[in-house]
Amino acid sequence: MADSTIISNTANLEKYLKLPQKGSIIAEYVWIDASNGVRSKCKTLKKAPKDVKELPEWNFDGSSTSQAPGDNSDVYLRPVAMYPDPFRLGENILVMCETWMSDGKPNMYNFRADANKLMTAHAKHEFWFGLEQEYTLLQYSGWPYGWPQNGFPAPQGPYYCGVGTGKVFCRDIVEAHYKACLYAGVNISGTNAEVMPGQWEYQVGPCEGIDLGDQLWMSRFLLHRVAEEFGVKVTFAPKPIPGDWNGAGLHTNVSTKEMREDGGMKHIEAAMEKLSKRHVQHMDVYGEGNQARMTGAHETASYDKFTWGVANRGSSVRVNRACAEEGKGYFEDRRPASNGDPYQITGIIVETLCGKVEGTDMVKKSANADYQELEMNVVQSKP
Repeated sequence: MADSTIISNTANLEKYLKLPQKGSIIAEYVWIDASNGVRSKCKTLKKAPKDVKELPEWNFDGSSTSQAPGDNSDVYLRPVAMYPDPFRLGENILVMCETWMSDGKPNMYNFRADANKLMTAHAKHEFWFGLEQEYTLLQYSGWPYGWPQNGFPAPQGPYYCGVGTGKVFCRDIVEAHYKACLYAGVNISGTNAEVMPGQWEYQVGPCEGIDLGDQLWMSRFLLHRVAEEFGVKVTFAPKPIPGDWNGAGLHTNVSTKEMREDGGMKHIEAAMEKLSKRHVQHMDVYGEGNQARMTGAHETASYDKFTWGVANRGSSVRVNRACAEEGKGYFEDRRPASNGDPYQITGIIVETLCGKVEGTDMVKKSANADYQELEMNVVQSKP
């Protein structure tokens, strides 16, 4: 169970949240760090911005987040989207930011910049994305919430979309997160308990273009922030428990204007042909530790082989049966891991289906390789 010493005292906080701010606005700047997590810091504004373009650029110490060496540590935060703050309420806001370096180049962990260029260049295709974010809730010790300490629950079966004690755990966190997303304007379209006990899923979308990545990252921030108040950890690990337990994915639903119109099935089939030729490149950016999840069992395809089919949850990409019958619609890429970066995932899909844009490359080294390289640079920069 959660340790009472690490749970936020929200009852005491409540009276302070009611205090007037006398015209000031709190803007919480959120960004993605080197370990594929989120960080944030707050700034006081003298008036509420009407547009994200009115928000000032800010910075942080990148050497403390492994995003910059110590001798050139300033990393700049450029606001790209803002959302109403469900924790402080009023006119306070949450701000999604890109990270940039002093030389005018994106930070090495800023995958949004290239993805946005691709989305903009191919905007005529009107890409719609919907992502299904699976995650697992953990006790402070790191063991799945609701599981016997140092033990295992009954086998999978009663937990998926379950109702009742012993079948679902931490529904209060799920409900709080759902409402927080709706208040913030995140296009969360649903939620459900998953196959493994202590594991849940929510869906974000449909969103057009780069907006999906912004909203999914903000939804992850909100989930961590809500769970913090309950003393519970969130993990997006694709295979949190080895053995006969389902992993966690980030199934990605994709459609273009052409796919949604009559005769769209031929465009979906053409997309399958293009995706099959870049399977390796996609797997390189579809999340860390995905090999342990994509074994060909537990509703996954094989990690090293591309397949697609109608209504087949064991294939790399699934086409909904209703879409196949109507001859138009969308496809579901089931390969991305739950910890995948939505900017990388949606960006490389657009790149594969529509072509590269000069100066962009969504196929990059893994985050672990970048992290190790940066760590070496940080160490070498110290006197």
